[in-house]
Amino acid sequence: MKNKVHELGGGDRTALLIHGAMASARTWVRFAPLLAARGYRVLMPDLRGHGASPHTATYTADDFAGDLVESLPTGADVAIGHSLGALALSLAVADLRPARAVYSDPGWRLGDTRPLAKFAPRTKTMTRDDIAAMCPRWDPADVDAELADYADWDVRVAEALAAVGDRVPDRPLVPSLVQLADPSFLVDAELAGTLRERGFEVRTVPDTGHCIHRDDLDAFTTSLHDWI
Repeated sequence: MKNKVHELGGGDRTALLIHGAMASARTWVRFAPLLAARGYRVLMPDLRGHGASPHTATYTADDFAGDLVESLPTGADVAIGHSLGALALSLAVADLRPARAVYSDPGWRLGDTRPLAKFAPRTKTMTRDDIAAMCPRWDPADVDAELADYADWDVRVAEALAAVGDRVPDRPLVPSLVQLADPSFLVDAELAGTLRERGFEVRTVPDTGHCIHRDDLDAFTTSLHDWI
């Protein structure tokens, strides 16, 4: 299935930005313009069940990855995936073959997804004030984007994530950076060490939560200084 793909900028280089669960291309509302200003053509898919992409009967990690392969060009200069988007990117990277890949707090080993499944229905009744209170460090533009994304996403995605299991890559297929929150509830110190042993570069962005690009956009961008 083809994703809805949003585009910004017309530079000679191409960047792919892939959002996480409950979000959409809107999650890059402040970061995408920075890349466009650096000379990138920025392509941002809405994963199935999110944003302007269709809701479907199934939501598996392989579904998300297959959609990326069908929807995005090969050979981008950089591909950045957050959370579920990082998982999907890692499964699609062999086909997409970007020059560099960045996995921002990746959802490779989700663990107990029951809290997410319990939270999912609440997203449909949350107000802008609720989101701002839950994420006090976020810019107003990110709060607005999250409110719109909560309205659009299919809450059944949360239930499907319980079946992801362990999808930690055996090795990086292209030069790859793993960017971690501080602390990361998805990548603990042991897993971070394993990823380094397997050939990934691992960087932690201090004092940030799971949505690093929203908690501290400047630190997020600085962490990518030689990758974008």
